[in-house]
Amino acid sequence: MKLALRVGISMGVLALLLILLPWSEVRDAVNRLSLPVWLGVLAGFLIGHRLGVEKWRLVVNAGRAGLKHVDAIRCYAAGLFANLCLPSIVGGDVLRAALAGRATRRMEAAVLGGLGDRLSDILALGLLLSVGAVLARSALPDWAATTVTIVLSLGLGGTAVLAVLLSRRPLASWPRRFRRPIGRSLVALRRLLRSPRIAVAALSISLVIQCSFVLLNAWIGRSIGIDLPLAVWFLAWPLAKIAGLLPVSLGGLGVRDATLGAILAPLGIPMATGVVASLIWQSVLIAGGLVAGGVWWLLGQRAGAGGERRATRQPTPADVRRGEARS
Repeated sequence: MKLALRVGISMGVLALLLILLPWSEVRDAVNRLSLPVWLGVLAGFLIGHRLGVEKWRLVVNAGRAGLKHVDAIRCYAAGLFANLCLPSIVGGDVLRAALAGRATRRMEAAVLGGLGDRLSDILALGLLLSVGAVLARSALPDWAATTVTIVLSLGLGGTAVLAVLLSRRPLASWPRRFRRPIGRSLVALRRLLRSPRIAVAALSISLVIQCSFVLLNAWIGRSIGIDLPLAVWFLAWPLAKIAGLLPVSLGGLGVRDATLGAILAPLGIPMATGVVASLIWQSVLIAGGLVAGGVWWLLGQRAGAGGERRATRQPTPADVRRGEARS
């Protein structure tokens, strides 16, 4: 029922956008995008996630998992591909954690590492949003700047209160369904705090990745006629992404697009153009996920072939001597 509800919300929002938006503006915005720009954005997206592989591996190995480079790429690619098929990014995180736990035989380290990785991403988004809100004030109308200030203050205050509740409230007092995710998140956070170098490195890489994604979206916007200061993108894109992360839609589809269009509309950008910019980014996400699926399949084939060769390898004289010594 939850999955059906999320699909219904995404399809409903998309259908409403298609009905209400002027088709001439949608068509003009799509026609302005050139193939080289789209391919360049896709390449930047893949490079960003290649950095994400190293960040995730760094946090997972903080739990002494010993995850190798090739295995990290394979597991991460599987999770990125799974984001296309599952209702939220949580499903992709679960898959990559399961594969990493199988590869390292340290399931708990893989799960906690994935949570630490996601926490660093959320913190990086919050920092970008805060910086963007400060830098973009001069480019916003007075009422919009005031609204952003109020919403950001309420968000930061709510986050602080929630953090205190999570850290001070006994785990047994939470409803049973929330105990496991809250407990694991707290353990992951404490593990990062015990390794400040890893925590700083993970946050720094997250900031680089999220900043690069903002720049890629600004590139898309400029290519289809959205002429706004870069500071506005550092406010608008994180807000739209956070809206897409809310567990009410299918991977943010529809909700993220409508949010970006609504944020850019008061700045003189037609709603249709803002929605098209977000949908172009969605097409990059889909293409990147398909590329990741191909990488997962190829590396899985190599891993399977390597295991078969090891299984059928003829014993050498050294192997025989070691076996005799053990016997």
